[in-house]
Amino acid sequence: MIESLLVANRGEIARRIIRTGRRLGIRTIAVHSEADGALPFVTEADEAVCVGPANPAQSYRNVEAILDAARSTGAEAIHPGYGFLSENADFARTVEGAGLVWVGPGADAISAMGDKINARNLMAAAGVPVAPGTTEPASDLDAAVAAAAEIGYPVMVKAAAGGGGMGMGVAADEAALRTEYDKVRAFAERMFGDGSVLIERYFPRVRHVEVQILGLADGRVVALGERECSVQRRNQKLVEESPSPAVSPELRERFLAAAVRAGEAVDYRNAGTVECLLDPSTQEFFFLEMNTRLQVEHPVTEYVYGVDLVEEQLRVASGLAPTFDPDALTPRGHAIELRINAEDPKRFMPGPGAITTWNEPSGTGIRVDSGYVAGNTVTPFYDSLMAKLILTGATREEAVERARAAVAQFEIVGPKCNLPFFAELLENPEFLSGDYDTGIVSRMR
Repeated sequence: MIESLLVANRGEIARRIIRTGRRLGIRTIAVHSEADGALPFVTEADEAVCVGPANPAQSYRNVEAILDAARSTGAEAIHPGYGFLSENADFARTVEGAGLVWVGPGADAISAMGDKINARNLMAAAGVPVAPGTTEPASDLDAAVAAAAEIGYPVMVKAAAGGGGMGMGVAADEAALRTEYDKVRAFAERMFGDGSVLIERYFPRVRHVEVQILGLADGRVVALGERECSVQRRNQKLVEESPSPAVSPELRERFLAAAVRAGEAVDYRNAGTVECLLDPSTQEFFFLEMNTRLQVEHPVTEYVYGVDLVEEQLRVASGLAPTFDPDALTPRGHAIELRINAEDPKRFMPGPGAITTWNEPSGTGIRVDSGYVAGNTVTPFYDSLMAKLILTGATREEAVERARAAVAQFEIVGPKCNLPFFAELLENPEFLSGDYDTGIVSRMR
């Protein structure tokens, strides 16, 4: 096992990684911006290094500053968490080129899956279902219009280099496509430095279901069940649960087999997620993208399968066998995760601010992965996620009951907070039935 680990991230995910590192006897090093010096992850690590100003480009995305921190502290490995540099193939190569251990998939796999068009084509060749769409970027508006006419409206206009629900638009007809194409292309150039756009069939009523995979040190790829991620605002997740209430045992087998094929197609190592769209009316599913990193929602899988995914990541990176038997993975119970964000609960606009009160719920079946405590400030420089509230139980109904109680107990004063939205969702008949789709939040608003 590696002996020292630099965590190239912040907030709750940095605390999460540090917690497992401490349990395994690994010396942990935190890097932080000037704005984050008072956050818990900084003091909980064995060492901490300030890597720059609040601007992420000058701190958490500053490759040289992070590598300098690794060198000065004698770090043996780097864990990138999620976001920032976690899916940057050049960073992965640079880390390994510096003689450090990269806790993540290989740079070639990151590159292969980072381009949405290339990923679609690879998955189709591997026998993974993909939605009707372009096999190369729509080079201009006329090409996009021609592609959409062949695919059939409505269509999704997507940034080929995008991810995390960003860089997407829906067009119901040619007039809308002409508007969305220009918007998505401009956004993609600004955010990702790549204006390539692809066109896919859009399914008005669809569920977002993903599969957790783990590429083991011996070359095998295993799947640790699925997660339902259909409660979203602006194509970004708010709630995840496992197992999915929409997935039957037969459908689960097909999902997991397809996810394993996806991982094997790129010689995948370490943790990753194969995201799919599920048409509930036909039970057909289609590859959406692969996230080549640890997901925000990994705790629900940890409960259902009884594994510590961060520990498994570290074992793969160290060339060690997993703690579990890959041939005897058995799910148990149900888990739900609520993303507690600093945003208003109606329009979901960010609302940073100083935290004057922070009282977390506790009890059986309640886990809180948080990035803040009272006295900290949620700044406008980073994602609005403050904490993840994970509720578990023997059944979905029990997990929902615990979610209601935990949401009522969680007290956050200072920044805006979306806890009232979750109180509303947990009484929503559509959500309670389990028969919901990605439009549930818009129907509530």
